[in-house]
Amino acid sequence: MRTVQVVETKAKFSALLAAVEAGEEVLITRHGKIVARLVPEPPRMAAELFRPLWEEDIDLEAPEDPPPEPAGSR
Repeated sequence: MRTVQVVETKAKFSALLAAVEAGEEVLITRHGKIVARLVPEPPRMAAELFRPLWEEDIDLEAPEDPPPEPAGSR
């Protein structure tokens, strides 16, 4: 876990984000006190993202098929 001061965070923000993307946790301090923590976003499965939609009681009906159209002559 890396600890950086606010001033350093401003100057190296892109590099710190790259470190977080690589899995590192970064603590940001001001006057020696931790004021923020940058942590990587945990990976999520698509099923996890759509679960709230599946849990809803939605009554879906397929539309009726239209009647066939007559075949044209060529």
